[in-house]
Amino acid sequence: MNFFHLFAQSSPIPTHAIAAMLAIILGAWQLLSKKGNVTHRYIGYTWVLLMLYVSISSFWIQTIKIIGPFSPIHFLSVFTIWTIFEAIRSVRNGDVKRHKHMMKSLYALVLILTGLFTRLPGRIMNMVLIGP
Repeated sequence: MNFFHLFAQSSPIPTHAIAAMLAIILGAWQLLSKKGNVTHRYIGYTWVLLMLYVSISSFWIQTIKIIGPFSPIHFLSVFTIWTIFEAIRSVRNGDVKRHKHMMKSLYALVLILTGLFTRLPGRIMNMVLIGP
């Protein structure tokens, strides 16, 4: 891995990518660990903040312009923000099953699927992981 390519990018790309990588790690931890305890909640709060940062910062990353300055990935950012707030609302209302489903779906669809797209040739994370 060569993080030089990542840190050579303009803001917010480096912090966006680092937050996404941390969210992948913390999300996996959450999925594999015991639920409902204090640790789960605090890691969950951290994961949510990371996901919100990744989603919001994506609006300042406009390397692929399909619809004005935006790409379809920006629709995913809006979906992520909505899903986070719905999942939090669900658990606060006692609907743990819906919360669990939304968070698992968010992890799989948003972090894993979009993470795979960042590995396409010519993308920055592809250069970081494989090289130019």
